[in-house]
Amino acid sequence: MKELRGRRLDGGSVGPLAVAHFASPADHGECKRLHRRFGTTYYFATRRLPATIRRRIHALYGFVRVPDEWVDNPKGASPAVQMQNLRSYRNEFLRGMDGVVPSRPVLRAFCDVAREVSLPLDEPLRFLDAMEQDVFVSRYQTYEELKVYMRGSATSVGLMMCILMDVDCDDILRSSASALGEAMQLTNFLRDVGEDIRRGRIYIPKEDMNRFLGSETSIMREEVTHETIDLLRFEIDRARTLYAEADRGIPLLPPTVRPAVRLARVLYSRILDRIERRGYDVFTGRARTSAAEKLITAFKLMAGNA
Repeated sequence: MKELRGRRLDGGSVGPLAVAHFASPADHGECKRLHRRFGTTYYFATRRLPATIRRRIHALYGFVRVPDEWVDNPKGASPAVQMQNLRSYRNEFLRGMDGVVPSRPVLRAFCDVAREVSLPLDEPLRFLDAMEQDVFVSRYQTYEELKVYMRGSATSVGLMMCILMDVDCDDILRSSASALGEAMQLTNFLRDVGEDIRRGRIYIPKEDMNRFLGSETSIMREEVTHETIDLLRFEIDRARTLYAEADRGIPLLPPTVRPAVRLARVLYSRILDRIERRGYDVFTGRARTSAAEKLITAFKLMAGNA
């Protein structure tokens, strides 16, 4: 069996990775199905990528979606059961990277892709660390605490995507990928405030709620007040600053992947516009872009008008 040596984001070696082919077309099809169902904006943008890279991104989405669904929609599973599922998933992934065929379709596909590109193990493991954190942590005191969580839940995904898209990251591109992942994660948090409250979580830092609301009591009532609007405006501005930081690196991406990344960035940031147009009501439904808007935006970007 052929060996490759894994690489770190700084270019160093992390040891031998065995090359095996676990996944069937059906396994990759399952990853694509999950992507199409749960990540509509990302899926739409991914369709602009070359076929080989598109298959890798579908596999990454499948890998992250399964544990994310366990912690976001446990369907009555206790925290102990959630942790057991996550630990089993982690162990099966690590065994897969050692050459043991995983039982789950998404892991078979992702392990194949990870070996194909010599993906470093630290980033997928950081992501799984964040999923475990979601089981027991439901509040964040400061934005710095939240950033530590997002380093695993979002930044790690952005950095893995760079490798899957064959992007040779310098400091600017790594910083841009990290900012884009963080901006998209913050956008998710703002879009899903109401859903997360019903899950028993609040991702908006307590220091921000204390500053604008006095406490979290007001937001727990799911009421759109002047104070809530001021809080959401503050968080939206923070996300837009991160999108602007991400924009520094997008022109430096290879032409094969640049249009898809730019499209995902533009479409996802427009969720913030939708929150504003909904009068900052993040409690009674999701702000989202329509299929028509996705198509129009894609055409405008191709024409250089967006």
